[in-house]
Amino acid sequence: MIALRAPISLLHLAAAAGQRNRCTGGHRRRGYAQRRHLSGAPESLWGRSPRPPRPPTPAAAARSESNTSSLPPPLENAAFEEYYKEQRIVHEEEWDDFMSVLRKPLPATFRVNASCRFLKDICSRLENDFRRALENEVSDECGEYALSPLPWYPGNLAWHLNLSRKQLRKNPALESFHEFLKHESEVGNITRQEAVSMVPPLFLNVQAGHHILDMCAAPGSKTFQLLEMIHQSKEPGLLPTALVIANDLKVQRCDVLIHNTKRMCTANLIVTNHEAQSFPSCSLAKDDSQAYKDHCKPQRLEFDRVLCDVPCSGDGTLRKSHDLWRKWSSSMGNEFHLLQVNIAMRGIALLKVGGRMVYSTCSMNPVENEAVVAELLRRSGSSVELLDVSSELQELVRRPGLSTWKVNDKGSWFQTHQDVPDSRKNVILPSMFPSSTSIHESHTVYNSFDVNSEYNVPLSRNFNIEDTNNVNCDTGGISSSNSAQSLGSKFPLYRCMRIVPHDQDGGAFFIAVIRKLSPLNENQVIKVRKTENLLSGNRAVKLQEQCQHRIVSEVLDDNKLLDEQAKLSVANQTSKDDNLIEVKMASDDVEYSQTESGDRSHRTNKLDYRHKWKGIDPVLFFKDEDVIKNIVSFFGIEESFSLEGRLVTRSTDNARRIYYVSKAVQDVLELNVQVGEQIKIASLGVKMFERHRSKDGCSCAYRLSYEGLSLLFPYMRKRILYASPVDFQHLVQYRTINFARFADARFGEEAASLMPGCCVVVLREAKDPSPIAIVCWRGKATMNVLVSPPDRKELLEYRFGFKAFKVEDEKSNKDIDALAEGSL
Repeated sequence: MIALRAPISLLHLAAAAGQRNRCTGGHRRRGYAQRRHLSGAPESLWGRSPRPPRPPTPAAAARSESNTSSLPPPLENAAFEEYYKEQRIVHEEEWDDFMSVLRKPLPATFRVNASCRFLKDICSRLENDFRRALENEVSDECGEYALSPLPWYPGNLAWHLNLSRKQLRKNPALESFHEFLKHESEVGNITRQEAVSMVPPLFLNVQAGHHILDMCAAPGSKTFQLLEMIHQSKEPGLLPTALVIANDLKVQRCDVLIHNTKRMCTANLIVTNHEAQSFPSCSLAKDDSQAYKDHCKPQRLEFDRVLCDVPCSGDGTLRKSHDLWRKWSSSMGNEFHLLQVNIAMRGIALLKVGGRMVYSTCSMNPVENEAVVAELLRRSGSSVELLDVSSELQELVRRPGLSTWKVNDKGSWFQTHQDVPDSRKNVILPSMFPSSTSIHESHTVYNSFDVNSEYNVPLSRNFNIEDTNNVNCDTGGISSSNSAQSLGSKFPLYRCMRIVPHDQDGGAFFIAVIRKLSPLNENQVIKVRKTENLLSGNRAVKLQEQCQHRIVSEVLDDNKLLDEQAKLSVANQTSKDDNLIEVKMASDDVEYSQTESGDRSHRTNKLDYRHKWKGIDPVLFFKDEDVIKNIVSFFGIEESFSLEGRLVTRSTDNARRIYYVSKAVQDVLELNVQVGEQIKIASLGVKMFERHRSKDGCSCAYRLSYEGLSLLFPYMRKRILYASPVDFQHLVQYRTINFARFADARFGEEAASLMPGCCVVVLREAKDPSPIAIVCWRGKATMNVLVSPPDRKELLEYRFGFKAFKVEDEKSNKDIDALAEGSL
């Protein structure tokens, strides 16, 4: 029987349509149009005549035209051109070339990890395979040199591709190369990074044993570069003695930073979450004389090297950030100036005497660059010097810093702070001007530098510092009026470096290298801060509102938290657990946070530390002697591999994951505990052990993590099996193999006779200088590989020549736990 559908009147249909429109929050006029379209009803049905359509406004017409067009927005900004022409950052005859390059897509660049295991294989593929193939396939599109090493980067480890990232993704001929870049980046063998962004860490001159602070580190490419340096400088087979602390103020940016640096698998990194300008010193010493009494235990947090790559207007990235063409205004640089000064001054305060700090921005604005450096020299007096680094990285094309510039405010130009209207003097600060005398200029003027000289220096690609004696270095020799010259800076700002886009087909960058000669004069620093606070109280509030993506207004809250920390630290001295000492760490494994922490109401008072830093879970030094002895006995770990004070975890009971930290990190954590947890730690160390839930009868509650295997394996004497190349390859390729299916029957017997639990399988007869090993789980009847798909793909490609191995879905990473639990 077929049911007959009742007829639907136009009124019913209209009512239903109107009800849908109200439920979805639609506009009444839009609902009216929809009902007319659905019903086809005559106009009289609605009791009124429809309004004639309104002609589109010019703005709406423009939007409609832009929406229908596939062309990108024009890469133009008249205010930008006017501003930088007035600042004379390049010669007049270069201007067209300068602007032409700015409008072109930025070429893709990347860097090979100097400390990665397959360094030679990767470099060989780049040089012999991809370089030749790209020259044949895309020579018409990108010229003779499609892929080439950057000549100024040490060891030919940085590469330049004459194609943008967008072109790289869309060109079918480049698919295999694009897949290569993605995979190698995922496992940490390469880092895709803008060429000019690679420059600042190179001028730090990092040495073995250095403690390094990256003040504004996210997204982490420079931090990764610093980690490469400290691991490359270590002695073979030993853990580096150096330390990197990478800081950023935004929790979300810290998450990105942790993700990007996690590929390095290092025990020498701490990620922190602070405003850079108020980064804590964790000082136990009352003065400098006490700070160096005990060389074994630090009395305050100080650094041999500081990377101060500050937040900025970012107009040096116009080639890849096309939105900046529309958003750019001269006020952007003015707004960042004071924040940049305060961050850099904090960096100098945290720098050891004799240490080196690199100040850098991806901006071309002298208010963010030379003006900041001049103010640093002015505030610090004779405690610091601006270094001449012209002899370093001589292949790098750079230009000298400016000695004269102007300040623009709402379309008006000013040469001195006296010219600024009184109503704007709290916004336009004295330190923004080259002739600023905001405090006594006690800094030594080097090389008899005279900014009033009438001579000019011809612009050169390799700038010679000796040619600047008694000459005007403004814009590398661009002449200016006598009045402008007379207002030039008295500091040797020609020692700064400017990298401009059309010199070597890249982005723009500014770099200055500062060395600390003696401790800062605290009275002078306090005086300057008071002066600037009086001038810029209102402006700081405005800056916080306009730049929320860079600045978080938590200064007062942080100060309160520090006070509470000090009180809690004293109160908790009597209730400390003998087995656990608290530090902090953000959870990078959110899925386990609840199961690890358990019922928080049953925690001791000292675990309330987690409430001092919002979003930060406590991390503890792991000192459960029974568990540690069990791990040491099960894996046969030698005494020379120190575990005392080096293991940290996130929970008091049933710790799921245990991380390993270096001696330098341990010292910082212990100092942080002593000063009342002043450092807000987001992440640290490398994952070494993980608790398993297997029911196979394993006598050890923990298994090894592949991330920490390279550190621990040289000190292991138990739970090691040696497989033939065929069996090793099959394990990596198929992940799970029955004991009876191994090609080498003897290996299958050894695996079957091994007690259930975690073990390490080593490639026998390997020609590599360091053994190739993987973490496995000896199950009831199978050997299961506990290595992620990207890492397995790396082994298959570089050790066994498998080019077409497909990485499994992301869910397969979660199957590693299941393998260990015997459920697969």
